[in-house]
Amino acid sequence: MPADVPELEPFYRPLDGADGERFHATTSTTGPWFADAQHVGPPSALLVRALERCPSTASTQLSRITVEVLGPVPAGEVRVCADIERPGRTVELLAAEMHAGGRTVLRARAWRLALGDTSVVAAGEAQPLPPPEQGTPRQELPPGWLPGFMNCVEWRWLRGWFGEPGPGTTWGRLRVPLVEGEKPSPLQRLAVLADTANGAASPLDLTSWLFVNTELTIHLHRPPVGEWMAVAAETVLGPTGMGTVSGLLFDEHGHTGRSAQSVVLRPR
Repeated sequence: MPADVPELEPFYRPLDGADGERFHATTSTTGPWFADAQHVGPPSALLVRALERCPSTASTQLSRITVEVLGPVPAGEVRVCADIERPGRTVELLAAEMHAGGRTVLRARAWRLALGDTSVVAAGEAQPLPPPEQGTPRQELPPGWLPGFMNCVEWRWLRGWFGEPGPGTTWGRLRVPLVEGEKPSPLQRLAVLADTANGAASPLDLTSWLFVNTELTIHLHRPPVGEWMAVAAETVLGPTGMGTVSGLLFDEHGHTGRSAQSVVLRPR
């Protein structure tokens, strides 16, 4: 690893114990745009962690998660809270927020459904991807991309690269824990990777253009499993300063869901 890359740390260190709400976001969370702002992947996963911890009286699964980005997410101390907004026996709406610097920086909503056996009618999944070992390992960053979060994922590329314009397909596996002392859940791992779709499929040069997402939505048709997750992403850029990113999400067993991002486009 290059000498100027900081030593890898967990994304977050708990400040009030494992069950507390306060965390310290380390330099491992900082994204390629600004040295003091988090990539939205790790904080989205921290919100997923809070949503997964909401109590339930039945066997349930999260089916859709939307994270709204209300502004830059600074590194340093953050606070996360979650609750059940609309309880139910088979369908529930959950809510979570992240606070930093005296303001709300992220707000999430998630639908949680009761588990059921529909295996006899399951259909429509995309074809599985080639496995991670068939991908091309690339840890170097394009010119102008800042180290931090990008170095904390082990990348295996099947199509494209962060430095190549156009659609991109990549496997990723976390090289650090989400929370110090914990093993991330598969859904937490998937949330981290899903937010990289706009970078994996960007047709623009980061040094010349801002193409940051204002939200991240994940739809699941089954819960993900394992450590390796993949996104196959494509971007559409509009003529009035906005774009969309859509992705298919995979684990090593196959297709697990879809992602979408709305992107704001501005010259730097």
